[in-house]
Amino acid sequence: MSPATLAELRRPRPYPAVSVLTPTHRRDPYKTQDQVRLRNAVAEAKRQLEADPAVSRERRAEVARHLDQALSEVDLTHAEDGLAIFAASGEHQVWSLARPVPERVVLSDTFLTRNLVSAQTAERPFWVLSLSADRATLWNGGVDRVAEERADGFPLTRRVENFDPERQQRVGDLASAFREERTRQFLREADTAMSTVLREHPRPLYVTGPPAALALLDEVGSATKGAVHVPHGGLAHGTPESVWQAVRPVIETEARRNTEAVTRTLETARGRREFAAGVDELWQSARDGRVRLLAVEENYRVTVREAGDHLILAESGDLEGREDIVDEIVEQCLETGADVRFVPDGTLREADGIAGVLRY
Repeated sequence: MSPATLAELRRPRPYPAVSVLTPTHRRDPYKTQDQVRLRNAVAEAKRQLEADPAVSRERRAEVARHLDQALSEVDLTHAEDGLAIFAASGEHQVWSLARPVPERVVLSDTFLTRNLVSAQTAERPFWVLSLSADRATLWNGGVDRVAEERADGFPLTRRVENFDPERQQRVGDLASAFREERTRQFLREADTAMSTVLREHPRPLYVTGPPAALALLDEVGSATKGAVHVPHGGLAHGTPESVWQAVRPVIETEARRNTEAVTRTLETARGRREFAAGVDELWQSARDGRVRLLAVEENYRVTVREAGDHLILAESGDLEGREDIVDEIVEQCLETGADVRFVPDGTLREADGIAGVLRY
């Protein structure tokens, strides 16, 4: 989800813009119940449309048709942890989320996006650029997988005359392919294409390839200067699984370093009295735009309800409860320019699962 896509989703629509959120499951026995739950949620959305006097008969029929079309497009075979259906006049969208969502139907003049934003942030997406002398492949990475991304010109390929990497490796001359001016130009093109991707979808970048390719990219590139190098050849022509196995140890090491850095930053903030913890305090600070860094445990969820200017804990299923308050805080912090980090469960035990550094 790019910033442009998010901005388009948040654009006001003619009433009603319908958001249908429902939890889904990756495995049985609950997985088999997802289809029934989803159909019931869509039926509830139609019931609310029917009961709303502000919705004309024509608009009601049109939005209901888009809800049916969205439902027909849902494939629960590869379900993740949540699903969002958006429907309005002239449009519908279906989003699968790698983070649980509450069961909810909302009629408004905008779509309910906070669960999408939180799910994407929690997934910590990244890019992998795999290089060889004749191919540059882009991989879209998430929590536990990568998939080839065919966009912005990728994969880039070029014809190399008399190029036999296996023979060059046997005779110890693999690096010569990366001393040719044509190869230098090819890697410049890959760097330029990568700059377009990073501008539209800024994420951490990992670059794989033979050491000679990585060294040359550092020399001729600019957009890839801050990338993490993974010296591993053959992945430009590899499978998603082979790429994932190559980058996984590096990504896990980077994640541990990031978690340690977040922990140190929180401790420093505590000493400077710039520290906040718990959903109530952070909910208020996020609304005031005071949060500079937000840290959330990966699976931290809590149901609350409002009691005046404060939040108090509530039971799941409470009619006045807000089951996605954590996602709401995450989205609000991102909107005000905060750095949001998800950390392993147990990291923020003393802060009840959520903590932040305040700007003032």
